[in-house]
Amino acid sequence: MINSNLIENIFKEDRRSIARAISIIESDNSSSSDYLMKIHKQVGSAYRIGITGPPGAGKSTITNHLTKYFRKQNKKVGIIAVDPTSPFTGGALLGDRVRMTDIGMDDGVFIRSMATRGSLGGLSKKAIDAADVLDAAGFDLILLETVGVGQSELDIAQAADTTIVVLVPESGDSVQAMKAGLMEIADFFVLNKSDRPGSQQAYTALQTILMIKDHDENSWLPNIIKAVASENKGIDEIAAEIDRHKSFMREKNLFIQKRERQAKVRIKEIVEHKLKDELWSETGESSLNSSLQKVVLGSLSPYLIAEEIIEEFKNRI
Repeated sequence: MINSNLIENIFKEDRRSIARAISIIESDNSSSSDYLMKIHKQVGSAYRIGITGPPGAGKSTITNHLTKYFRKQNKKVGIIAVDPTSPFTGGALLGDRVRMTDIGMDDGVFIRSMATRGSLGGLSKKAIDAADVLDAAGFDLILLETVGVGQSELDIAQAADTTIVVLVPESGDSVQAMKAGLMEIADFFVLNKSDRPGSQQAYTALQTILMIKDHDENSWLPNIIKAVASENKGIDEIAAEIDRHKSFMREKNLFIQKRERQAKVRIKEIVEHKLKDELWSETGESSLNSSLQKVVLGSLSPYLIAEEIIEEFKNRI
């Protein structure tokens, strides 16, 4: 049952209603998709910025200072900080919230920590849904900061308009980035802690890798911004690069194309999720359990059992 007052209060930027709606979505309540459908008419105005990279690179510090920068421009900022899922409680560790206490008291900022819920890319489907709630509530910018888990840190590209990959000099991440696939998702790089030894070598190595990539006048070439976020150095340059990428996307008519690709992937994931839940209902689970012994003893192939379960599911619908 949908609470229509909750919907209206989200549109009125009521913080308690926004938090309540995200909680409903995060809990995968049966009504969560109904809420998302109801608010969709107001979704699409916010610009979404993904911030990703390895642990300890300074993503939260950059998020913190970027938020302050945007607030000086009177922009309302929503932050989805995706934490590792606790192996004990299934909840988020909430470390980012602790580190962002100075902006958390600002009425123009809304911070929500969420668990990855096993998402290999570090950004759960529910985090993208939560971004929709913040979008509908009228936030101008949504920062999606993801857990740094290396090679599986790729689904941020399916949620953000501009993706920032944060690296540090001493870890050799500039070379590792190519292997991790981060080269493909980064709209630009931030070499944070660039006052440390090895900074110039890391910058040069990353620049060399970028120049190897094929590019023409109609393709975006990622830039590298040096920063020392803990001292608020490089934040203005990061914000300027976000604007430059945004302008490029709009001038080349790539913005809508990118959002269409993202929508296609998201719809496929939603369909697969719903089909999976329906398939493994009580009936499907029962069919599977009744066949396990025959599979183990070798009298039936797991492929045959799978075909039978699918046929049974098709007959149910």
